Amino acid sequence: MTLPSGFLIRKYATRDRDDVRNLCCLTGFLGKPIDPIFEDRELFADYLTRYYTDKEPESCFVIEQNGVVKGYLLGSRFPWKHQLFSISQNLGLFFRALARYGSYKAHTRKFIHWILKNSWREVPAVPRRTAHFHFNLLPEVQSWRGTLALLNAYFDYLSSAGETAVCGQIVTFQSRRGAALFERYGFRVIEKREITKYRNTYPEKVYLTTVIKQLVPTDYARTP
Repeated sequence: MTLPSGFLIRKYATRDRDDVRNLCCLTGFLGKPIDPIFEDRELFADYLTRYYTDKEPESCFVIEQNGVVKGYLLGSRFPWKHQLFSISQNLGLFFRALARYGSYKAHTRKFIHWILKNSWREVPAVPRRTAHFHFNLLPEVQSWRGTLALLNAYFDYLSSAGETAVCGQIVTFQSRRGAALFERYGFRVIEKREITKYRNTYPEKVYLTTVIKQLVPTDYARTP
């Protein structure tokens, strides 16, 4: 797929770590900065990116515009390794948040309450032994063309490593970026659940949707 002039998709490099963490926070609230929901950017970025950038960087990609990182895809070929890391990290994040709790503002405390009370109920099922990914893009690179190119780069990497399937958990809305968009690209929806933390901050229902795709190199729905 040919990208517009000035755009580049490449493998993640160590120098990209700060950019990826910053982008994670800039897009963490439905594509907007996470700060109105959760003020501790350090903990937020650790939770969503640290495993991928620090433990499996070879499975990550970034998209540049004129040499500036504007988006990323973080993936893993080793779900069991990611799960073990998450158990340990989440315990550490809990105690770090607990130590800072007294200094947090009301909206951050509310977010923490939601995590403890409801988040585990609202995460849809995900295949335990399948490679996975998640991605975030700034508005200027949020074209479907660029998204496909980023996904295809990751899928080519997985196929070359012998992986036969990939799954992801995608935030979807009632009126835009629905699951049908991914179904057109060969994904199958496994399950979706409403994320209730957005009920008071977004005018429509927001879902977390698990999708899966079989990786057959010859049937990629590439755009000429």
